[in-house]
Amino acid sequence: MLDREYAPGDAAALAPLLRTATLAPGREARVDREATALITAIRGRFGLGGVEEILREYALDTREGLALMVLAEALLRVPDAATADRLIEDKLGSATFGPAREGAGLLIGASAWAIGLSVRVIQPGETPEGVLAGLAKRIGLPTVRAATRQAMRVMGGHFVLGQTIGEALGRATSRSGRVYRYSFDMLGEGARTADDAARYAQSYAGAIAAIGRAAGNAPLPNRPGISVKLSALHPRYEAVSRDRVMAELVPIVAGLAQAARAHELNFTVDAEEQDRLELSLDVIEAVASDPALAGWDGFGLAVQAYGKRALAVIDAVAALATRLDRRFMVRLVKGAYWDTEVKRAQERGLDGYPVWTRKAATDLVYIAAAERMLALRPLLYPQFATHNALTVAAILERAGGTDGFEFQRLHGMGDALYATLLQTRPELGVRTYAPVGGHADLLAYLVRRLLENGANSSFVSQAADPAVPVAQLLIRPADALAEGVVPAWLPLPPALYPDRRNSAGVEFGDRAALAGLLAEIAAGRVETHEAGEPVGAAMNAALLAYPGWDRTPAETRAAALVRAADLFQASRGRLLALLIDEAGKTLDDAVAELREAIDFLRYYATQARALFQAETLPGPTGESNVLTRHGRGAWVCISPWNFPLAIFTGQVAAALVAGNAVLAKPAPQTPRVAAEAVRLLHQAGVPHGALRLIRAELGPELVAHSRVAGVAFTGSTGTAWRINQALAAKRGPIVPLIAETGGINAMVVDATALPEQVVDDVVMSAFRSAGQRCSALRLLCVQADVADKIIGMIAGAAATLRLGDPSDPATQIGPVIDAAARDRLLAHIARLTRSARVHYAGVAPPGCFVAPHIFELARVGDVTEEVFGPVLHVVRWPASGLSDVLDALAGTGYGLTLGVQSRNDHFVAEVLARVPAGNAYVNRSMIGAVVGTQPFGGQGLSGTGPKAGGPDYLRRFTQERVVTVNTAAVGGNVALLTGS
Repeated sequence: MLDREYAPGDAAALAPLLRTATLAPGREARVDREATALITAIRGRFGLGGVEEILREYALDTREGLALMVLAEALLRVPDAATADRLIEDKLGSATFGPAREGAGLLIGASAWAIGLSVRVIQPGETPEGVLAGLAKRIGLPTVRAATRQAMRVMGGHFVLGQTIGEALGRATSRSGRVYRYSFDMLGEGARTADDAARYAQSYAGAIAAIGRAAGNAPLPNRPGISVKLSALHPRYEAVSRDRVMAELVPIVAGLAQAARAHELNFTVDAEEQDRLELSLDVIEAVASDPALAGWDGFGLAVQAYGKRALAVIDAVAALATRLDRRFMVRLVKGAYWDTEVKRAQERGLDGYPVWTRKAATDLVYIAAAERMLALRPLLYPQFATHNALTVAAILERAGGTDGFEFQRLHGMGDALYATLLQTRPELGVRTYAPVGGHADLLAYLVRRLLENGANSSFVSQAADPAVPVAQLLIRPADALAEGVVPAWLPLPPALYPDRRNSAGVEFGDRAALAGLLAEIAAGRVETHEAGEPVGAAMNAALLAYPGWDRTPAETRAAALVRAADLFQASRGRLLALLIDEAGKTLDDAVAELREAIDFLRYYATQARALFQAETLPGPTGESNVLTRHGRGAWVCISPWNFPLAIFTGQVAAALVAGNAVLAKPAPQTPRVAAEAVRLLHQAGVPHGALRLIRAELGPELVAHSRVAGVAFTGSTGTAWRINQALAAKRGPIVPLIAETGGINAMVVDATALPEQVVDDVVMSAFRSAGQRCSALRLLCVQADVADKIIGMIAGAAATLRLGDPSDPATQIGPVIDAAARDRLLAHIARLTRSARVHYAGVAPPGCFVAPHIFELARVGDVTEEVFGPVLHVVRWPASGLSDVLDALAGTGYGLTLGVQSRNDHFVAEVLARVPAGNAYVNRSMIGAVVGTQPFGGQGLSGTGPKAGGPDYLRRFTQERVVTVNTAAVGGNVALLTGS
């Protein structure tokens, strides 16, 4: 049962829950009867609720369901007609929306009519322009657009209680609304800017006042409340910014809580991602301990059952309640960020997942958590958020009555379930979690809820399908786990790749793990001296070592790289200290670079095992042809200062495992990082003669040496040209040059892209690492219709970044590499300040720091060279001018990376086809921004990003030899022919 997706300790955590999950037979029989009655009512006379209707009509594993989801998420925020028309065509042109099934409700009927109308007008292969030209259809795209927008608004009306708090309160206090208690949730994404946070705080405060005025005189818990998202109230709500968050956010939350107390409302802090859990608990404890809140039983929080620390959180809240001598309201949910949590754990290389990766395990923990919360009454007031009839029945059986707890439902879901329940138990407390906000603001909220509640394995999906037997819905989670009635397993993050181990990372949200990492770094700061060699002696040693190293079996060479990867990991503190102190890397950048170096070592070891197998080629009868690969001789590897460990290691590892001797020349700014890497490679078994560290200033002499077999270089285009010319001028064999140089990296954004995702990715790529990645974003091309909003958000987000000491985990931007780099950047900034529109100009502390800057230019052609620092150039393009901007981007020459942000697949395909780049990053996620360590053109999960190149890159370090042997017994002597 507990297979490969469970980390050490998971089995021990689940085992006691499995043992205690089952009640006595008679009690389990009562659970079955109650659940069966509820399921029968859901499928029978009450019918499905609004959201369940959508999930039944348009399943999310169909093209129609996905098209509907994207339209609901994106269409209403598109301001211009042309982009809206293209999005409608893109999403509906390849799907089949027919008339609603017989008996469908008003919501489905209206949606099916509007969407079906759109599809009938936009036939596959037609363009919006073509439809407009074909007026013989008697209906044009404006009507299609209006109908589709209205369908999305109809859907939105079933997900939000009201577009304003006043409208929501009106519906909540109507005759039908008074059946339920309410917790209002002001819709919105997490704050990216200080203005965002202030606006959300004002929205919460206004809502609390309005709710309080309409709350009536009933005592708690039978009073309305509000749910507050901490990440909406602070733009840097992250574990590494804990001191800042505690100083700035706690007073804001305390003020809102005091306002809620004045009206005796329920005030619930929503749950967020698992890496924020410890920070959230710190904020909650600080706010709850405010003397102004003493004696108030309305304060609460949400706990996610899919989190592996759920039971520990419940115990911690109970302990806090005991200490403060008051009751806490605790909302138990299953969890809404599963996809993000899994991806983050994989990308960060954690030991395991912070959430249970099987629904049955989450369901099991949910019931265990419910039992614990019920047992902790009256310290806790349990609030069980669920739409699962079996879960409801199981809780009712364990509760021993209807007092001291309540159920919660999402507005638009669970209508039939709870209507049935309240018929038989009218005294039972049921609260509706009610989103409030404009239809255009439901965005990711709508999609997240659809995905969370509409997965094929969910109770909501199966309960809506009469073909699913009731008995299948009554399978207990413990039985499902024991009997293997679960989806396919997920590999643990370290085993993400089938052929090699993933590099290990650190969860900065785990306070103990972060403290341990910082202690390792402090211990790793020991005095070292770089000891590079002169060229002549190093070349002679390399040439002597090359033949023996080339004859060493590829498996042996690969094994040395794997041992080196393990040594890099074991020397984490030392390498990170060097990256921070010598290269000015921030902590997260340093960890990412170390992981990339380790990935390179393991990746090239894996590639070499396959590449250096002898291959038998086809040939005529009586002849054998065998292809083998070998090293070329002594290679020169010249690495840059911006990735002094990852790129240095990647070049050296590829050349070595191919059988070459290597003369490695680091950048003059970062020789100690290179020296430590070489020391570890030697320790791993690479012969000293086969790997020589060259003095950083001796690049020209290395390239000019007559015996150089090849050069691998990463750096500026100008330097690459000079190396190319020097190699071409030499007499003798033609020497290969593998050069990775920079370019003008662009991102193209249309009006369908989610602004918050654009901002996250732009800020990460353009400003983090002080803009000193060769893959960093230099030019943002944004559709004019949304340019003002997006540029303003980027500027506001840039203002929240902290510049300073890179060894401080709270620092987001460290120094540029040296004073010369700083001066070049400041000169460029001074020129643009005079000639371009300045959207943001940050202030840098003393030293080698350059603050983020944002300049708007008139045209793409105004960016004529790569600017290697935190300077973002922006060009806006009209909806009708996409072709022109793509032509201009293609005309800038080669770009290392290209970013595309859009919900329109046709738009994405056109940009990718028209703009050449070595790597393309496309963000179409509807759950949240892509969350890699370097989400735009940086470290890839496979370690095969722009600095790796895959097997083709490795082949460039080799020479091929084909041996042809004529084995025919007739026709002369056996021939031995060789070629390379």
